[in-house]
Amino acid sequence: MTSKPWLVYALVTVIFWGLWGAFTGISSEHGFPETLVYCVWAVTMVPPALWALARIKWQLQYDAKSIFYGCIIGFLGAGGQMVLFHAVQTGPAYLIFPVISLSPVVTIVLSFFFLKERTTALGFVGILLALIALPLFDYSGTEGVADYGTSWYLLALIVLGAWGVQAFFMKLSNESMHAESIFFYMMATGLALIPVALAMTDFSQPINWGFGLGGPYFAALIQILNSIGALCLVYAFRFGKAMVVSPMTNAGAPLTTAIISLALLGVVPGGYRLAGIVLALVAAGLLAAEPEEAHPLQGENE
Repeated sequence: MTSKPWLVYALVTVIFWGLWGAFTGISSEHGFPETLVYCVWAVTMVPPALWALARIKWQLQYDAKSIFYGCIIGFLGAGGQMVLFHAVQTGPAYLIFPVISLSPVVTIVLSFFFLKERTTALGFVGILLALIALPLFDYSGTEGVADYGTSWYLLALIVLGAWGVQAFFMKLSNESMHAESIFFYMMATGLALIPVALAMTDFSQPINWGFGLGGPYFAALIQILNSIGALCLVYAFRFGKAMVVSPMTNAGAPLTTAIISLALLGVVPGGYRLAGIVLALVAAGLLAAEPEEAHPLQGENE
C-alpha cells in the first residue's frame, strides 16, 4: 500500500467518512438543524486547511488559475450541499440520496473524455460494481413517490451534477496546484456560504445549543471527521485516477457506515443495503488493484 499513496489516502477518506456517516444524523435527531451542522462543518475545515498549508510552509498558490479552480471546486461542493438541504425538504430522501450517489458517473465520463483516463479490465468491473452498489445503500422502495411531485428530482440531479463535476475539477486542478492550496479554497468557499445556511435555518424552532449529545460541540467532533476525509480525498485525487478514486470513496464510505452501524448501533441492513455491501466489498478489492498514476508534483512535501 505504501507504493500506492492514492489508495492510502482513499482508504483514510473511506474510514473517516464512514465514521462521519454513522453518527452525523444524531445532531438533527437531537434538535440541532442540518443547516447549522453545515456551519459547524465549515468551521471544522479550518484546522485541516491550516495544517496542510503549514506542510508546504504557507506557500498558498494565489494566481488567477488557482483561485478559479479552487473556487469552482469549493462552490460546487458547498453549493451542492445547499441545494440538497432544499431537496430533502421537498422530496423523499430514500430516492434523493440514491440519485445523488451516482455522481461518480459524471466524474468518470468527464475524466474519460477530457483527462484521457483509462483503467484495466478489473478496474472497469470494479467501477461498474461500485456504481451499482451506490444507490442500494439508501434505496428503500418507491411508495408514495407521486405525492412529492418532480421538483425534488431536478434538485437531486443538480446536486449529482455539481458533485460529479467537482470531483473532475479536483483531479484537473491537481495537475497544476498543490493539494494543500485546493483544500484551502474549499475551506474558504465553505465559510463564505455560512450566511446562506443561516438564512435557511428556522430559528423559531427549539435548537439544541448544549454541550451534550447532538449539540454544536458534539457536531464539531463528528464533522471534523468529514473535513479530514475531504483533505485526504484531495490527496487521493492527486495520485490516483479520478475514475477510480471517485467510485471507490463514494461506495466505500457508505459501506463503512453500514458496518459501523451494524457493529456499534445494532442496525441490521435491509435487503437492498446488504446487496450494496456485498457489491461494494468486491468493487473495493478490484479498484485497490488499480496501478498507481504518476503525478507531476509527486514527491513534493510528501
